[in-house]
Amino acid sequence: MKILITKDTMSEIYLDAVKIRHKVFVQEQGVPLEREIDKDEAYSIHFVLYTEDHRAAATVRLLPLNKQELKLQRMAVLKEFRGQKMGDALLQEAELFAKQQEFHQIRLDAQLSAQTFYESHGYLAYGEVFQDANIDHIHMKKDL
Repeated sequence: MKILITKDTMSEIYLDAVKIRHKVFVQEQGVPLEREIDKDEAYSIHFVLYTEDHRAAATVRLLPLNKQELKLQRMAVLKEFRGQKMGDALLQEAELFAKQQEFHQIRLDAQLSAQTFYESHGYLAYGEVFQDANIDHIHMKKDL
């Protein structure tokens, strides 16, 4: 597997990220398209994991909040690739990138169904459960 990174919203990598997000969030989870693609696309760093046969399988983005913090968003793995540790690989790559860029903390809003996944990677939940696009979420963070 290979992970490619881009900030270019006209690149094939970004378009692959959007296709994955559309399938997972819009088609599977019913998130409105206008909420899925947002004003932060051009400010984010987009990661796409490709399989050995060059299929785009998973994506995540990092949005810089300030010089110290990033927000991890839009983590998605296509249904046929779930359970193969691709989310783990993508998260580790995003964290490595954040460290290399000298960020000190990653924040995220996890769907409750993914909370244990993030906890297994050292993220801590804080605050109250809230709804985003009619899906329960919890704030989480990790110091790098």
